[in-house]
Amino acid sequence: MKTRTAASEFLGTLLLVLFAVGSVVLAADYIGVVGIALTFGFTLLALVYALGPVSGCHLNPAVTLGLLLERRITIHTAIEYWIAQLVGGIVGAAILFLIAKQVPGIKTDGTFGSNGYAERSAVHINTGGAFLAEVVLTFLLVFVVLAVTHRVAVVGFGGLAIGLALAVDHLIGVPLTGTSVNPARSIGPALFAGGAALSQLWLFIIAPLVGGALASYAHRVTHPPHGVAMLADELAAPEPLAGTGEGRPDRPHYGGPA
Repeated sequence: MKTRTAASEFLGTLLLVLFAVGSVVLAADYIGVVGIALTFGFTLLALVYALGPVSGCHLNPAVTLGLLLERRITIHTAIEYWIAQLVGGIVGAAILFLIAKQVPGIKTDGTFGSNGYAERSAVHINTGGAFLAEVVLTFLLVFVVLAVTHRVAVVGFGGLAIGLALAVDHLIGVPLTGTSVNPARSIGPALFAGGAALSQLWLFIIAPLVGGALASYAHRVTHPPHGVAMLADELAAPEPLAGTGEGRPDRPHYGGPA
């Protein structure tokens, strides 16, 4: 079972980097920011439904940290996932690098879909702005993941919300930092880009982890572990009928454990 879950995280992160970052390296001039955002969102959406029943399809150390802080997974599982994600991201970047080298005119040194700020940002955002942006963007993604999942696996339409959240993050974040929100997504491309991509990599490791931790805290406030499943229905429920302790039969009372 542990081999299956680790393999799932490895393969999923590999495919996310290969295809989503590949849209930046191989196709950015043809699909633009919107195309890049949709590629990231659609790739994650597909992988969530394919691998969610196996490992939960984290594919992101920040998501794994959020679930660890929520006590949905153990520290041992989190460490296994982090290793699988980092190795998967590096292998995915290596495959992408080999493909890019076969295409004349594609530059890999210093760029290669890596994240950056200052002169490596399209809008030249400064260090503090890039850090804040990555924290906020990661917060959205991890908060949505925590809110639409039950324990670890994704069910129903949860994958759609997760994919859309990542797409929105990229629509906003690509001009700012290239959008990391995922240390495993950033480490692989930076290793092959080298230079400034490596010197700036620290921000795209720390900021997403901070965003994931903050999302976990916020989620515990809005979705307490022992709270009702649907608070809006709980608040809208009618007062109990006198002497019965029950609501009106035509207005059922919803709720239950989260």
